[in-house]
Amino acid sequence: MELFKTPHIQFMKYKFVALAASAVIVLAGVLNVTVFHGLKPGVDFGGGTLIRIEFKDPTPVGQVRKQLADAGLGGSVIQETGKKGHEYQIRTMQVVRAADAQQEMEAHEQLANKVIEALRGNRGPDKLTVISRETVGPQVGKDLRKKATQATIWALIGMLIYIAVRFKLEYGVAAIFTLTQDVLITMSLFSFTNREINLPIIAAVLTIVGFSINDTIVIFDRVRENSKLYRKESLEEIMNLSLNQCLGRTIITSGTVFLTLLALYAFGGEVINDFAFIMLIGAIEGVYSTVYLSCPVVIFWQKLFKTKKGFRR
Repeated sequence: MELFKTPHIQFMKYKFVALAASAVIVLAGVLNVTVFHGLKPGVDFGGGTLIRIEFKDPTPVGQVRKQLADAGLGGSVIQETGKKGHEYQIRTMQVVRAADAQQEMEAHEQLANKVIEALRGNRGPDKLTVISRETVGPQVGKDLRKKATQATIWALIGMLIYIAVRFKLEYGVAAIFTLTQDVLITMSLFSFTNREINLPIIAAVLTIVGFSINDTIVIFDRVRENSKLYRKESLEEIMNLSLNQCLGRTIITSGTVFLTLLALYAFGGEVINDFAFIMLIGAIEGVYSTVYLSCPVVIFWQKLFKTKKGFRR
């Protein structure tokens, strides 16, 4: 399907502007995380309890907060979900000191029970329903952080090897550079929203990586085809041509994904809102990085190391 006639946009003309913009966003995100603590670990990574409850009768959030404060749980994070005035999500991340992991888990379980008892108060047993409850100890949260980081790193390494074998080393390096800055820019922008990092967010980041690499490989494959057809043209001109030829496909593919994610973000509810939000950022940023960053890195690499324009057979 051809969305429009092939344009003649000089994408490579703006490569330095794109690199500078990416550097500014990443630097701002790093400063926000390291200096201003922009990334908040959720229960999955920070440890604590997450309880979803439903009141039979309408209960204002101020009353919920007062009940928890009276029980010594004033630091809990209260989020209204579902039916207004009825459903709430309570996050309690108090530091619990214990001799071993088992005692830590038991202490957090007791903390969860304390939250439920404080909210139930003088209400009858049928006036409050516990929809779900999660308890994660600090050690488990530490292990999850480690595994999430390892999953992202190994995914990037696997893609580097595949693209280096399929194309050339500089194309693998360019793809990994692009994907790394995809992750950094997405997390940088996410850090300014004061949202929590949990396992669904890590799943979204890995999904963004997979989606972005697909578009990048399509571009590189078109560059390889055009390199054989236009042997006398410079690599920069071939990349501009390839990007313009793939522009319609990129808009159609990314546009449909964007509309789906926008619907999830707008109508998916509180539970999936954070996931949809970070996917929206990644979908937009993935297109930007594929167009303006992946190809320039190849050009810089070949100029720096004086490599040839050809590809592997």
